[in-house]
Amino acid sequence: MDFGIALATSADSWKVVERAENLGFTNAWFYDTQMLSADCFVAMGAAAVKTNRIRLGTGVLIPSNRIAPVAANALASLNQLAPGRIDFGIGTGFTGRRAMGLSALKLSEMEEYIRVVMAMLANETVEAHLDGRKRKIRFLNPGAGLINTIDPVSLHVSAYGPRGRAIAAKLGAAWILFFNDVADGIQGLEGMRQSWARAGRAISDLRSTAFVLGCVLEHGEPADSERAMAQAGPRAAVLLHRCADEALTGLPNSSPVPDSVADVVAGYVEMAREFEPKDAPWLENHRGHLMFLKDSERRFVNAELIRQTTFTGTQEDIKGRIEALRDAGYGQFTVQLTPGSEAAVEDWAKIKRAFN
Repeated sequence: MDFGIALATSADSWKVVERAENLGFTNAWFYDTQMLSADCFVAMGAAAVKTNRIRLGTGVLIPSNRIAPVAANALASLNQLAPGRIDFGIGTGFTGRRAMGLSALKLSEMEEYIRVVMAMLANETVEAHLDGRKRKIRFLNPGAGLINTIDPVSLHVSAYGPRGRAIAAKLGAAWILFFNDVADGIQGLEGMRQSWARAGRAISDLRSTAFVLGCVLEHGEPADSERAMAQAGPRAAVLLHRCADEALTGLPNSSPVPDSVADVVAGYVEMAREFEPKDAPWLENHRGHLMFLKDSERRFVNAELIRQTTFTGTQEDIKGRIEALRDAGYGQFTVQLTPGSEAAVEDWAKIKRAFN
């Protein structure tokens, strides 16, 4: 089983990526969330020249945030720095768009975007919608040594529902799922397998990556310790943010609220009704999203919420969870490191060694 790290991108993310490579991690994924973190392509460029083996991927790129030819050029430029080590991860957008008060893109828009990017990376002439009309475009100087369109760039699609999974299967793409617990992960993988089979593809060809957050606890350490709050708390708070989005702006929430945390979630939503400015509550709601806990939300993130939404537990407990995911068919386990807690890569490396 491969092991990766995911990052709320900073300009110097290369430092932890370099360490992860030395520890044997196979993948590093960089978030595409301009309102919250640094530009993923800048950070990936620095990591490309500081590493030799680890794969570097957008985790995941949001089509609305840059036009397809620009994304294709960025991927090809990275491929020149790290030949054959670049992964094109893409999704319809949650964090990066919710931070601007927007809902996810249409799946058809994502599929069209993928079509253009992958065609350009294959040195094809492709028709793309630019300035309201279709235009033929291609890289004009691919052989000049400035970009690399020879070594393959791997496509990874983040998809939660059946329509998204069907697109991933149609394209033969690797699949990414961000989830809370083992049951959710296995259920999602079973759905992806069904989509894959309906597309006429061999299950053995399906490549799947599990994305989680969590904290490796010492024996006797509570799930709401300061370390756990820093490393896993930001993921637990995502449920709060989703529910506040739904209540305040009508954006859909696809995450059910467990009965055991219903009261704290309701309490956060009531507090969020006072967020300013009233016509843009997302500016406060999503501040710190997947990065840190705001002082105002810490009282709502308790041990139970962390247990329900993250991979937080002792080494033995987490190893058991990852074994279940591996046995279900996941090929890669990726954990996000929160800003300021990058040293947690050492804890996850100890778990990774159990699977070597």
